[in-house]
Amino acid sequence: MSRRHLRLKQVFLLLGGCLVAVSFCLAAAQPSEEIARLAKAMDWKPGETVADIGAGEGEYSFAASALLGENGKVYATELDEKKLQTIKNEAAKRGLKNVVVLQAAEKDTNLPANCCDAIFLRRVYHHLTAPHEIDACLLRNLKPGGLLAIIDFPPRKWLTENSPVNGVPKNRGGHGIPQKILVDELTAAGFSVQHKFDDWPDDDYCVIFRKPAAPAN
Repeated sequence: MSRRHLRLKQVFLLLGGCLVAVSFCLAAAQPSEEIARLAKAMDWKPGETVADIGAGEGEYSFAASALLGENGKVYATELDEKKLQTIKNEAAKRGLKNVVVLQAAEKDTNLPANCCDAIFLRRVYHHLTAPHEIDACLLRNLKPGGLLAIIDFPPRKWLTENSPVNGVPKNRGGHGIPQKILVDELTAAGFSVQHKFDDWPDDDYCVIFRKPAAPAN
């Protein structure tokens, strides 16, 4: 193969990867639609407390706050300080008094114990560099019988090649996490599987876990 043909092949591969990435982003479901489905699957009720771990810029936290109402509460946690400030600014701009913004840590959610009826992580779990420590926190943060939803995806070749994730356990197999590994880790932490959805928006999967209920007296 000549150098010219090799360069052309590299250009076409790069363009192909970019087109896949663009189509992936364009196909993304709206936060309000995805949160409405999640709320139904987890049976959220107005007035409950829900946490969005790794909230990004807060779109899913804000959608959750609208469903939980003024008497509900949404904890939006983030590691990135710029994103954290963005969430604070946007929540203030929207006048959302039921959104509590918290700085997260690598090995701690920094949420109070037994504070949440439900917790969700959307495309966050595969980024965790200390999953066992965070799993223990999530179990502690939920009320007895509370629900945890993990929305994620199996390793994707184009993401692994163009956007590798550093510092995570080697068993992830690339950018993403196999559903079985996710389930194994969280059941080992003390959760039980309640529902699995393999038809989640954007080719993701969603697994809902339950924290054990308090023992009867």
